Amino acid sequence: MSSPNPEIEIHDHAEIPEVPVTSIQRRVQRALPLCLAAAGDAEPTLLGELDSIEVSLVDDATIAGVHGEFMDDPTPTDVITFHHGEILVSAETAVRCAIEHGHPPEREALLYVIHGLLHLNGHGDLTEPARGTMHAAQERILAAVWPLPETENRG
Repeated sequence: MSSPNPEIEIHDHAEIPEVPVTSIQRRVQRALPLCLAAAGDAEPTLLGELDSIEVSLVDDATIAGVHGEFMDDPTPTDVITFHHGEILVSAETAVRCAIEHGHPPEREALLYVIHGLLHLNGHGDLTEPARGTMHAAQERILAAVWPLPETENRG
């Protein structure tokens, strides 16, 4: 039987200082209930059924290998989500995209984790309408957890 909120573990395999795991972990804990409340139309909606979720921050080479193996596309991507509760996030892609968009890499990586959590809660992004719905949900959730209130921003 699953708990109301799955436990989320974040593992840093990329070791990129601009993407600090401790801060992302705190923000993801705040985002999780919002992601659970934002159920999508696609099946399956697994987020509330999982006991745990493992998020791994990886480099582009690692995510490109997984992307090639499971999706037949050997290029780096931002995030890959597996239904068993595993989310891979490219920290290198987060840094690159953050520079392009003019915000911190930590925020970009957090967006990728939220995106993965929404996939686990029934959101899809293969059609334009689904992509629009998912984008609106992830931006709303990101705005709610970024930045943390100043009293929680350090530590």
